[in-house]
Parts: sequence; structure tokens; C-alpha cells
Amino acid sequence: MRLNRALPIVAVIPALLLASACSGESAESGEKKPKATAQGADEKNSAEAKRIGALDAAQLEKAALTGKAAGYEARKIAKAEVEAGRDMKSDNKACQPLASLIGGFTHLPAVGVAHRSLKPTVATDATVGSMWLASHSEPDATRVMNDLRAAVAACPKGFKTLGLTYGKVEGLPAPKLGDEAVGYRITGDIGKQKVPMTYTVVRSGGVIAAFYGVNMLDPKQAAIPEAVVKAQLEKIANARG
Repeated sequence: MRLNRALPIVAVIPALLLASACSGESAESGEKKPKATAQGADEKNSAEAKRIGALDAAQLEKAALTGKAAGYEARKIAKAEVEAGRDMKSDNKACQPLASLIGGFTHLPAVGVAHRSLKPTVATDATVGSMWLASHSEPDATRVMNDLRAAVAACPKGFKTLGLTYGKVEGLPAPKLGDEAVGYRITGDIGKQKVPMTYTVVRSGGVIAAFYGVNMLDPKQAAIPEAVVKAQLEKIANARG
């Protein structure tokens, strides 16, 4: 049985995030911003990355998994889809680190980010998802992880963001990878269906590597496999030279 064809609900989650984010924009948000502004921001972030000894956006893109690795195929995500999740706000401040990661970003601003979709290469594997890298100074990356642990502990009953409800948060065993790791599951209410979303977040120096997985047939098997996480951590280590 080809399970990949039986999981269209997975595509609904990013689509809902995109639609919700767009519906909250003001009329002015449709105005085009000068390319020079974006270029200036990139240059500023690159200079800051060099100052704090972190990987910049270009280096992070090279360090991110691309193509087939460890039974999964990683593909770059369109910038418009990525940006739809930026600045997601939780109705409960204590849960903000969780809301930010749902949107594909860390709650502390990063000097570089890279996003990938993840799809199994084996048709009978029902776990699909995405991953993203965020580059920080090592102290800030450590704070991201500490704040994330605190959020998991403080938000067992979930939270709301962009009109979406996440009704349950539960901690999971974290893999012994990188410098430290956090595992947890968030249950999202998508229409009348509850969708358990599994997260594995690993810190490697100043880089936060977050992996998001969904398995509609068996939520307990929704975590992105450790082999994929290890493959990504190896690429980060190589990028540092």
C-alpha cells in the first residue's frame, strides 16, 4: 500500500497557517518593499553573524539537507510560504517559543534561517514533515532551548495563535544528539480533526535544528527519524569547518 498518497491532510496545516497569516494583514501589507531594503537587511544579518561567530544565511543554506538522505527527500520551501509563519503570536506569553516554532522560526531573532520540506522516499513510510535551521550566538541558542523547555512545561493545555487552537502539549523523550535536545508533541485542532504534531529540536553550537513530523496513521511514529537528524547535524559540523 502506498501510504504517501493517503495523507493529503498534512498539506492542510501549512496552508491554514498561510491563510490565517494573510487574513490578519493590513491593506498596507500588500505594498511592495524595495529590494534594496531586503538586501540591506541581509547584509546587516551577515555582518552580525560574523561578529558573533555564527553561520550566516548563505552558509546555513549550504549546511541544510538537500536531496535524498537517510530515507527522506529534503526540498527547499518557497520564501512566501516560509514568511507566512513569521511573528506568530501566542495568546499565552509563556507558550510563545512553541508558537514561534510552529511558524518555522525561533522566538529569538536569528541571523540566518533555512527551511526544508521532508518526505519519505519509501512509499510505505507515513511520516512526513519539515525542518528548519536557525543561526544564533551560542548563548542565544542555549536560551532558545531553555525557553522551549519552560514552554513545554508551562503549556500542557495548549494555546491559540492566528485563530488556530492547539489544545494539548506534552513532552517526549529527546534524542541524545547535538549539544542538547528537546522533544514534544502538540495536538492541533484542524476543523473537527485533531492532528498530533511531533517536534524534535536540537542545538548544535549556535544552530537550532528543528524537525516537525506528522503521521496520520500512527501519531506515536510521527517523529522525524534520528537518522535524518544525524545527517543534518553532520552537515552543520562540516559547514563550520
